[in-house]
Amino acid sequence: MVRPGAAVIAVERLATTWALFQALLVEAMPFLLIGVALSTLARWISPGGKWVRDLPAHPLLGPLSGAALGFALPACECGNVPMARHLLVKGAPIATALGFLFAAPVLNPIVLASTWAAFPDQPWLLAARPLGALLIAVCLATLLRLLPEHELLQPALLEERRLSQPLGEVTLLERRSGLIGVPAGAAVPALGGSSRRPPLGQVLSHGGSEFLELALLLVMGCAIAALVQTVVPRQWLIAVGGTPTLSILSLMLLSLVVSVCSSVDAFLALGFAAQVTPGAVLAFLLLGPVMDLKLVGLFGILLRPRAILLTAGAASLVVLLIGQWVNLLLL
Repeated sequence: MVRPGAAVIAVERLATTWALFQALLVEAMPFLLIGVALSTLARWISPGGKWVRDLPAHPLLGPLSGAALGFALPACECGNVPMARHLLVKGAPIATALGFLFAAPVLNPIVLASTWAAFPDQPWLLAARPLGALLIAVCLATLLRLLPEHELLQPALLEERRLSQPLGEVTLLERRSGLIGVPAGAAVPALGGSSRRPPLGQVLSHGGSEFLELALLLVMGCAIAALVQTVVPRQWLIAVGGTPTLSILSLMLLSLVVSVCSSVDAFLALGFAAQVTPGAVLAFLLLGPVMDLKLVGLFGILLRPRAILLTAGAASLVVLLIGQWVNLLLL
């Protein structure tokens, strides 16, 4: 027999979970819509995607140029996923597309302005956040481009990427399989996507299907994040805020759990900045835009599970090292 007190607690937790789920979804959905809209617009304006294939494939310039696109395409990490998918489909170099995927959620005017508004008296943080995002993007792009494309990208995405190549370069069988002898990380050669502008109705239909697919994954991610937040109160994670290493690890875990968009995460960090170390605050602002619970499902349309795990592990290690270095300098 369930005690009345236990029933009340269960109802309260359910209400809290529902409220958190709605907040996360309402916060993230507009940016997802913006990302799909930009991807759809690019597909209609530039159907051949020549400008995408002209992006640099250099191991360093590629991720940096992809990150720089964030200034022109202001969206949080949810909105960047459909744009990164568009870049990959149109034949952008792997390093460039990954640089955009991982750095653009921080390197855009909205996020930079919100960080300045939340921490106007901490100029080191205003510089460290974009520089840290660039470093993470370069490290992740360099690591992931070592994987062959068929081990990095999802089969459906890889097939779309290969179908834009002319038959003079690959056979029909290779186009369908995606198993083409292109060196890992190399730019896709001589892509030959049609330059004819498709009918607007067809483009809108494709964009609508893409939005529904991503929205379903986002709903699942937000539900998981809300449930985890209810089970693991954030006060437990902030309780170890005074310890240099544990504070970084706790805030990294908090960024994974709360799954807040990069456009507003600075204001959330402001609420507990005085209770934790400087490196922990920076770690919170760096890891969330790269990996959190709601992003795992969205990444599933781009990357294979092994690549997602590799991304999570490498990003966590780089963020931990950055946070430790900041604590050594400022504490």
